[in-house]
Amino acid sequence: MNGVGEVVVGLVVLVGLFGVVVQVLPGALLVLGAVVVWGVVTGGATGWTVVVVSVLATAAAAVGKYLLAGRHLKRGGVPSSTLVWGGIAGVVGFFVIPVVGLFVGFIGGTYLAEWVRVREPRPAWRATVAALQATGLTILVELAGALVCVVAWAIGLAVA
Repeated sequence: MNGVGEVVVGLVVLVGLFGVVVQVLPGALLVLGAVVVWGVVTGGATGWTVVVVSVLATAAAAVGKYLLAGRHLKRGGVPSSTLVWGGIAGVVGFFVIPVVGLFVGFIGGTYLAEWVRVREPRPAWRATVAALQATGLTILVELAGALVCVVAWAIGLAVA
């Protein structure tokens, strides 16, 4: 791949990493897609090794984030229906309140759903905090997988 192509791949990787942290874009898939394109175009043992490492890292992160978050939510006693309501409220908030609406909506929707379910403010808040912690875990695991892709790509760039 020529220098311009590598710069474009690097820019898409940066946008993907931003998307992983902000959770508005499908960040890990953007990173993976850019690295896979680079690997396929580069070809050879280096390119295909980077592709395989990246696909495995992204798949492991995708599975791991749901397992870790699910276990954390189960320990916190948060049912999946609460997360559905929090997600719906987050989407509504995204369109109602610019910039921070997704987060405000998710927190408010999760708290309200739990408050309706348990009728107590403290347990509802504990469940909301557990949901936020689980969300943070998913972001960290997804970011780790994306960073493995970036490191594999950087090593591939150095070797190729």
